[in-house]
Amino acid sequence: MMKSLLRLAVLLLLSLAALQLWFALRIALMNLLDPQSTAFQRSEMLRLATEKHSIAWAQTWVAGPGISNHLRRAVIASEDAAFVEHGGVEWDAVEKAWEKNQKAEARAEARSKRVAKPVQAKIVGGSTITQQLAKNLFLSGERNFARKGQELAITLMLEALLSKHRILDIYLNDVEWGEGLFGAQAAARNYFHVDAARLSASQAARLAVMLPAPKRFEKRPGSPYVVGRAATIEARMPAVELP
Repeated sequence: MMKSLLRLAVLLLLSLAALQLWFALRIALMNLLDPQSTAFQRSEMLRLATEKHSIAWAQTWVAGPGISNHLRRAVIASEDAAFVEHGGVEWDAVEKAWEKNQKAEARAEARSKRVAKPVQAKIVGGSTITQQLAKNLFLSGERNFARKGQELAITLMLEALLSKHRILDIYLNDVEWGEGLFGAQAAARNYFHVDAARLSASQAARLAVMLPAPKRFEKRPGSPYVVGRAATIEARMPAVELP
């Protein structure tokens, strides 16, 4: 019995190590090749095909000078101000997000008891750009400790094997900016009818505002909230250091 359990444990460890090696090789290859799709994009394709029986899709890969530095600065200012400085994870932000989520879950549980039905807690994240990329590239949308651990491992691999500039390029080309709308070029063409290289500072700031919830903002990209928040981001952009 003990031998069987030991054999099973060894097989599980070897499988886990093989999986990490597969992730590392995939990431290393991204120094030479642009990823063709991400796990999140594939799940969205399946959802659109299942729910709407059609896939309206827009994505065009551009990199380097094909993306305005205004957009690079706006996204860093909005999503991850310490992007060029950290090693992939902002531990202080993770700790604060954990504390907020614990309080939110406690409030939701208390409210569930009062109204006699389940109430979903609003979960906040403390993810850096690199962590968001790790999740989008390879992982599902599940929330559990195993998945979070794998996200952290992939994040560290991305930081070790790719430059900050490459990480940001891949992120900006694969991130969602609306239903079936992915990447800076498609977003710039859809919302402002210009190429991503020609985005102004104010346009870039408005796109950056949309990133946390693109499906919510895509129907009203010029809403007072988006415009007001964009003005704040635009004011921060000159101080942003680019990789």
